Amino acid sequence: MTVPAALLRSVATRAAIKRLPARRLIRSIGTSTAGSTTQYTTLKNGLTVATEESPYAQTATVGVWIDAGSRAETEANNGTAHFLEHLAFKGTNKRTQTELEQEIENLGAHLNAYTSRENTVYYAKAFKDDVPKTVEILSDILQNSKLAPGSIERERDVILRESEEVEKQYEEVVFDHLHAVAFQGQALGRTILGPKENILSITRDDLTSYIGSNYKADRMVLVGTGAVNHDALVSLAEKEFGSLSSSDEALMLGSPRTAKPQFVGSEVRIRDDTLPFAHIAIAFEGVSWSDPDYYTALVAQAVVGNWDRTLGNGSFLGSKLTYDVAENHLANSFMSFSTSYSDTGLWGIYLITQNLTAIDDLTYVVFKEWRRLSTSVTETEVERAKAQLKASLLLSLDGTTAVAEDIGRQLVTTGLRVPTSQIESIVDAISVKDVQAFAQKFLWDKDIAVCALGSIEGLYDYNRLRNQTASLRW
Repeated sequence: MTVPAALLRSVATRAAIKRLPARRLIRSIGTSTAGSTTQYTTLKNGLTVATEESPYAQTATVGVWIDAGSRAETEANNGTAHFLEHLAFKGTNKRTQTELEQEIENLGAHLNAYTSRENTVYYAKAFKDDVPKTVEILSDILQNSKLAPGSIERERDVILRESEEVEKQYEEVVFDHLHAVAFQGQALGRTILGPKENILSITRDDLTSYIGSNYKADRMVLVGTGAVNHDALVSLAEKEFGSLSSSDEALMLGSPRTAKPQFVGSEVRIRDDTLPFAHIAIAFEGVSWSDPDYYTALVAQAVVGNWDRTLGNGSFLGSKLTYDVAENHLANSFMSFSTSYSDTGLWGIYLITQNLTAIDDLTYVVFKEWRRLSTSVTETEVERAKAQLKASLLLSLDGTTAVAEDIGRQLVTTGLRVPTSQIESIVDAISVKDVQAFAQKFLWDKDIAVCALGSIEGLYDYNRLRNQTASLRW
């Protein structure tokens, strides 16, 4: 995660780093968790090595974070990054699929991968003595995957089944459509899996072309956490990844790769009266990872809160919106969110309700709560939200894999990794006025993106919802 104070000086810092002639760039930038220090080295080809050693750990997580996901695709090859993830463990020029699986099992290691809109990640958790072998396996997978025609054809059916399963998860469907309307016709608005026609038509040439364009050393971070030694991992990186090429015009980590997406105020409605619930997501354009208001956005999100009737929480235990929704039986659950990307984001709420005749009342109390953020949010609410946010951030760093994820994601999206102690200081400094200023800047009279799915007849038209944002400040 990125700290605003650090980002104010990030441009100057990166410029100074770029001028350094030495191969080893920065060491011991700051304390991150439990007294551990994140160390960094950039190789000659641009690949960054980042570690956070735990002296008494017996296991380590090592992985490669790549600044490339579905956002690096075009409409024609959308789904390629995810397709590659499926093929990563199907054999290389050195190992068959069976040999790869047996080698991992014999090490007692866990190997995994995932694709997001902006990142592709391959990582493994292993015993400390097996770190060299694990790094070699990751290197082999990334640089020598066979991409055999038979494996490609078999994975089409697997991905199609995965896509069908995603279609049954209404939250996933709603957020995919929300991105599609918020960033219409742009890469960030496309799904990670890609459309069915692309899954059926992606070729080996598409896959190799994507690798050639995006799997570049200057767009990668090799991360090691737990039982790792920084110098040893740097040596392994030079051995296993030293021949990896850089981009034609090498950019520093965290530098923009594409133009900032344009947020579009619009909506999509998928009415299905056979569904007993209405699923509704409403979002404003949010903040990027590097925005100075990033943590203020998270505090504002925490003020609005989350609630689920099935968890049995009392209406007095959460936010003001929790009380209004629970006491008036307006929804089954709601979840506020602040989703960030490298240069933009989405900030809003996801509602699920079975009270189909009160949808208008539900949206009214939501907008009323957003109005309070810009006018009359209390110090007690802000302090509670800050405490919840800090606890959430610290709990999310429990374990070597979680810490590796934090380091990798921060570095590929912003070029910096900020210690949790500094994050706590930033959050502690956020005031009521900061939250109000955020709401007035990002919510008041701003366009909204809306996605509604299910029994949504009771949801009023877009213009009525949009007009409510114009009164948020008053």
